[in-house]
Amino acid sequence: MNWLAKINLSTVVIRLGAFRSAILLLAIIVVTLFCGYRIGNFYHGYQEQTLAQQQSRLDFVYQQLAEKTQRINTLEVELEVERMANQRSQQTLKSIEQEHYQVKKELAFYEKVMAPEKQANGLVIDAVNLTKSESADHYRFQVVLVQQLLRKRYAKGYIELSIAGSLNNKPASFTLSELSTLTKKELSFSFQYFQIISGELKLPKNFIPETINVAAILPKSKWQKYNRIDESYPWLKSLENTYQGSP
Repeated sequence: MNWLAKINLSTVVIRLGAFRSAILLLAIIVVTLFCGYRIGNFYHGYQEQTLAQQQSRLDFVYQQLAEKTQRINTLEVELEVERMANQRSQQTLKSIEQEHYQVKKELAFYEKVMAPEKQANGLVIDAVNLTKSESADHYRFQVVLVQQLLRKRYAKGYIELSIAGSLNNKPASFTLSELSTLTKKELSFSFQYFQIISGELKLPKNFIPETINVAAILPKSKWQKYNRIDESYPWLKSLENTYQGSP
């Protein structure tokens, strides 16, 4: 940069003359303005390109936002429809439960009048379920007991279960004590509204079950009279199904 310090404008003007010096100065100014204009245009174009890219990205983001908002609104509508449908289903289910309870109440009344042997002071054998397990000849059973009359005291007792069928083409019958390790305590009940007694049993080899017999026994005590209910259910109808009442 020392060569710039050595330049003497007066010497240049004297050597080139006033006219040539003016022309040179004007040329320098023109070149400077032209270069500045070109550089300015370059940066202006670069800025416009950058702004266009940013605007394109912004438009894409806005489009994605609009699509997401529309999707959210659609999902909210679907959720509200599902909620309303679920609410209607719950109301329908509640109505069906109330009707079912009313029917069972009426049925209990008629059974008490027409068939008092099927209940003991309001206690009935509501259902017997059988389910085959993975092991051969092994089954799971459930006995559902229901108190159909409103009572302040608990119904207390136990159940007995036997299975009748054929063994080697001859009639045969087995009690639950012969088919299972369940104790009398495990087969006992004490409830105010309902109770499910369940367990497992194993049938003898070559035994073909035909009927499952269930008895609910209420021993005599200070608070209840002796009662016994006996029900019989076809084996195949009880298997994998809930079979209510005697056939």
